[in-house]
Amino acid sequence: MTNTTPPPPPPFVPAAQYGAVGYGAPARRTNTLAIVSLILSCASIIFGITCIGGIITGHIALSQIKRTGEGGRGMALAGVIVGYSLFGIGLIIGVLYVLFIIFFLGIASNAGNFNPSDFG
Repeated sequence: MTNTTPPPPPPFVPAAQYGAVGYGAPARRTNTLAIVSLILSCASIIFGITCIGGIITGHIALSQIKRTGEGGRGMALAGVIVGYSLFGIGLIIGVLYVLFIIFFLGIASNAGNFNPSDFG
């Protein structure tokens, strides 16, 4: 004879209970000077000289972030990099402008010696 009774059902296991939703860890504060640094550096595209303020505040922000552990290191670093880049580009453009002016002042000073009869 074979046993035809079905096996007993598995024991009831209640579903896992989830804990109450917590608020999580508080978000890190972003360093204010990091934000100022990025804004000043980017504004120097329009206003020119503000990149110097972006460089200075970026370095101060990086120092504060290292000391306090605040957030915003990426913004401070971007402000410093953009500030130095735009300052360098502005410096190169300024030097080229001065050389351009000197070159054309030299040509203009020789313009008084122009004699059309020298050419034919």
